[in-house]
Amino acid sequence: MIVNISSVHFKTDQKLETFINEKVEKLAKLYDGIIGADVTLKLENTEKPENKAVEIRMKIRGNDAMASKVAKSFEEATDTAVEALKKQLKKVKDKERGN
Repeated sequence: MIVNISSVHFKTDQKLETFINEKVEKLAKLYDGIIGADVTLKLENTEKPENKAVEIRMKIRGNDAMASKVAKSFEEATDTAVEALKKQLKKVKDKERGN
C-alpha cells in the first residue's frame, strides 16, 4: 500500500512520518481492498492548543473512506483518525459480505 504524506506550510520530521506510516499500514491488515492512502497534516489557525489537524483518505475499491481529526499533537490526531477509519472499513467489509 502506498501512503502519501503531505504537510501544509511546514516540514514533517522522519519520526512523525514513520509513526503515521505504521498506523496507516495496520489498516491494510483489516481490509485487503485498500489501494493507498493520502494523509494531510495541517496546523489550524486557532487560539486553542488543539490545532493539529490530520486528514486521512483511504483509497479502497469502489469508493473512499475518510477521517479528519484535530488534537493537541499530530500523533493523537492520527490515532483518533485511524480508529474512525477502522470502524468505516469494518462497515465496508461487512457490507461486502452481505451482513
